[in-house]
Amino acid sequence: MTLAGCSNIPLLTFRLGAFESMNSTATKSPTTTAKPASLSQRDTGRKAMIEADNLSKFYGDFAACRDVTFTVAQGEVAAFLGPNGAGKSTTMKLLTGYVAPSAGTARIAGYNMSTHRLEGAKQLGYLPENGPLYPDMTPRSLLTFFGKARGMTTQQIDDRLPTVVDLCKLGSVIGKPIGKLSKGFRQRVGMAQVLLHEPDVLILDEPTAGLDPNQIREVRDTIRRIGETKTILLSTHILQEVEAMCNRVIFINEGRVVFDGTPAELAADDKNLDERYYQLSVG
Repeated sequence: MTLAGCSNIPLLTFRLGAFESMNSTATKSPTTTAKPASLSQRDTGRKAMIEADNLSKFYGDFAACRDVTFTVAQGEVAAFLGPNGAGKSTTMKLLTGYVAPSAGTARIAGYNMSTHRLEGAKQLGYLPENGPLYPDMTPRSLLTFFGKARGMTTQQIDDRLPTVVDLCKLGSVIGKPIGKLSKGFRQRVGMAQVLLHEPDVLILDEPTAGLDPNQIREVRDTIRRIGETKTILLSTHILQEVEAMCNRVIFINEGRVVFDGTPAELAADDKNLDERYYQLSVG
């Protein structure tokens, strides 16, 4: 994954407005809504912030994912593993409300993303694969633009901007064109824009793909800092990231969850993560 510049204005507008524009045919949210007091099924004693309840997505006879069920509790950093084509990106799009499920329910912070998408979107920061960035903008102008697109006031943006710039270590490049930044810095700009509205939940689709070892280390450090206060679900193919950043592993293969546990449980029976990854991938 790269965060290369995207010059297609309608595409960016669609991504930013996906929660609203794709909700135009959905059930309208009532004036007053109460969050379900759901807890993680893993008995953590903490509120479930990300919930997949028998999620399925079919394209004709092809099942991109089938009956995917898991929860990520408040404060967890969960790795979402699986080979290419396993259904990771599809499941993430279902969880964010970006794609409607064929069956099942996705919830963010207790909100059903099919019926209360706008409420859920306020709690969510989503960094998709090939997320949109404008190469001619600076990080400052891009973050201001995204903030306004999300409905933030100028004062809210001015108050929040220094925090995300410091968290993502963008101070040295805040006024430089994004197109002239390294991949690592562009990735940090993407992180900053999903954090701008102070979401409680982050869903990150392969945030270190295509980066060199130094850039990967920088992005890992950023995710560690974010993970101190947020709930995170991130997909990755780099197993070292699981041990370095995550306290939870969810493994999907052929559209189904085949493992859900801790990194230590994944490497049980004295097997290393590479071997376990292979075993789970081939069934």
